[in-house]
Amino acid sequence: MLKRSILIATTLAPALALGACSTGTKNRGLESVHQPVVSRTDFVFDVNTSGNNLAPGEAQRLAGWMQSLRLGYGDRVAIDDPNPYGNGIRDDVQSQIGRYGLLLSDEAPITGAPVQPGMVRVVVSRMKAVVPGCPDFSRVSQPEFESNTSSNQGCGINSNLAAMTANPGDLVRGQPGSGVTDPAQSTKAIEVYRKAPASAGASAGTSGGKN
Repeated sequence: MLKRSILIATTLAPALALGACSTGTKNRGLESVHQPVVSRTDFVFDVNTSGNNLAPGEAQRLAGWMQSLRLGYGDRVAIDDPNPYGNGIRDDVQSQIGRYGLLLSDEAPITGAPVQPGMVRVVVSRMKAVVPGCPDFSRVSQPEFESNTSSNQGCGINSNLAAMTANPGDLVRGQPGSGVTDPAQSTKAIEVYRKAPASAGASAGTSGGKN
């Protein structure tokens, strides 16, 4: 009986090993299964109005709120204003977000609660791109009997792409092209590099070469 049990275990061992090799993330092509996922978060701030302008002191409150959010490029700012004639309010809010180099969007996203009378809602939409499931070493690289690429393939490059994209929304829909080419804009990065002052290390290396 003992000999028979040993033979059965010996026979099943290769099958169990092959079964273990087939676990983990399957990546059957050259394109990685790990792709950036873009999510959006809406931040809302209600401010009081006085006629067609913000009430006294509300501009300062709004400025402090935007500073706490660290408003910047890629953020989308809109106003949910029931008053169709509140152009003065738009100008007041635009003067605040203009400090961050942003412009007001024409359409505000839908929020959870209605705007109370005598108030307007400022909505800041912020997108974030991440690559879920990375790093992924769930599948052994060898032996590989199903012709899968590494389960971690694409994690590095796609995670870097998600982190370096200034506006994550561009990963969903890119910026429209322009029919006008501006040479000054295209060579701006080169000019900044050439006009940058030499560092201490570079100066020391140059003087050492002359000696």
